[in-house]
Amino acid sequence: MKTNTSQEHLELGQFIPFIYHHNMLADAARMGAFREAIDFAVPVGSRVLDLGGGTGVLSFFTAQRAAKVWCVERNPELVSAARRLLSMNPGGERVEVVLADAFDYLPPEPVDVVICEMLHVGMLREKQIPVLTSFKQRYLAKFGAPLPRIVPEAFIQAVQPVQQSFDFGGYYAPVPSLQDPLSQQPRTRELAPPVLFQMASYGESLPTNCVWQGEISIVENGRLNALRFITKNVLTIIEEEQRSVDWFSQYLILPLTEPLTVTAGERVSVDFSYTLGDPIATLVPCVARLTGMACSHPQ
Repeated sequence: MKTNTSQEHLELGQFIPFIYHHNMLADAARMGAFREAIDFAVPVGSRVLDLGGGTGVLSFFTAQRAAKVWCVERNPELVSAARRLLSMNPGGERVEVVLADAFDYLPPEPVDVVICEMLHVGMLREKQIPVLTSFKQRYLAKFGAPLPRIVPEAFIQAVQPVQQSFDFGGYYAPVPSLQDPLSQQPRTRELAPPVLFQMASYGESLPTNCVWQGEISIVENGRLNALRFITKNVLTIIEEEQRSVDWFSQYLILPLTEPLTVTAGERVSVDFSYTLGDPIATLVPCVARLTGMACSHPQ
């Protein structure tokens, strides 16, 4: 994945060190959802491109059905690891691990499916949107239509006002944090249901920016001191079963510098704008009462 500055190379989400991939391999929700989606979306005997392949696990799932898989990864350490690990697993011989930047690489021939898991909450930090936008343009220029099927197929984003505990053993520290979407969150009290603010299909023209302004109805009395951002990744849509295979990115909690005491029935306004793929710090929402009070920004 290509980055804008040398500093970004040091940040997780831009160039993830090998040791952190254990957490992704051990994430049963992620692994199970992608395997189910791949089993449905990848035709037997097909050709598949895996962009940002990491340790090669998604290429391994794909190779159980595909005749050929190109696994593209720019981190030399991960390329060596993927080649070694795939050689230890059945079907690994059908995967060609390529040391290349996903922004630049095209397969030597047309493919049926493209898999790309460069996902982060809010579509921030990771380069999912820029990489796939670039890929679609270059693929059409080289091979023409149609585009291959893309996994994931779509994403849905929502924002939610919450009361968050930032007390850590008596130390008050209102800092941004990530949450496991499948775990109980005793530090978080929901003050209203999540509100949808953006959705897009990877098969269509992808947005480069997210701009949203809306009102949220509070349903619980409390201290609105943070916003929770939610990203649902629609890995594939199974029309005949009228369902989709989904996987949620970790939730993002952003604290507000000036909390608001809110009551049920009250409405607050929220607005923000940011470029998809940029650092998390660029997401700076404005939260205000509808009476015109000054905005409350995350720290």
